[in-house]
Amino acid sequence: MTTYGTAKWQGGLKDGKGAISTKSGALREYPYGFAARFEGQPGTNPEELIGAAHSGCFTMALSLILEQAGFKAEEMNTKAEISLVKQGDGFAITKSLLTLRAKVPGIDAAKFQELTGMAEKGCPVSKVLNCEISLDAALV
Repeated sequence: MTTYGTAKWQGGLKDGKGAISTKSGALREYPYGFAARFEGQPGTNPEELIGAAHSGCFTMALSLILEQAGFKAEEMNTKAEISLVKQGDGFAITKSLLTLRAKVPGIDAAKFQELTGMAEKGCPVSKVLNCEISLDAALV
C-alpha cells in the first residue's frame, strides 16, 4: 500500500501560511503555520498530525493483537502526546507518550500489559519514529 499527504506553503516562516491535504480528502487544504504550531492559534501542525497517526496506528495494531489472543475491545481511547524540543539550532521530536484507556472484557492486567507492549513496539508508526516511545495503558 502506498498513500500520500501534501503540503503547500507561501511566505516566510513566521508570516507564511500553509495548507495540508491527504489523499483520502479527510484533510483538504487544512491550514497550518507557525502560529498554529508555536503560538496556539487555529490550524494544525506536523506534531499534532504525527500524534493522530501514532495513536491511530497503535490502537489498530492493538485491536489485531487482542483479536489474535482471543479478546475483543469494547472501547479503546488513545492519545499520543508528541514532544517537540529545541536542540541546538533547531528542533527535534524527542518523545511520543501513548496513553491508552481501554475496556477489554475477560482480559487480566498482566496479559493486557503484555499485548499493549507488543502493539507499542509493532505498530508501523512506532517503527518509523526516531524518538523515545512510552506507554501508559490501563483497563477501565
